[in-house]
Amino acid sequence: MRVLLSVFTLIIVGLNVYASESINDVKMEMIKQSINNYSGNCPCPYNTTKRGRRCGKRSAYSRPGGASPLCYKSDISDKAAKKFLKNKQ
Repeated sequence: MRVLLSVFTLIIVGLNVYASESINDVKMEMIKQSINNYSGNCPCPYNTTKRGRRCGKRSAYSRPGGASPLCYKSDISDKAAKKFLKNKQ
């Protein structure tokens, strides 16, 4: 009985890890698309300028108003990622 319970627990935990990894993959795809759709050079603070300097506070993400690119997984709720995945299929 304990072995069966342990196997069941491992399956459930494994499914949760797999589900969270796929959501993270979807979020990374959303970020990549958002950055690719941005017309300027500095969509996110971690991007670099043509001269090779980090964008930092000059990025669109850091400035109020205007474009609001997705730069971090924390910018995207799991619900939004699931909706994106559903619309993609």
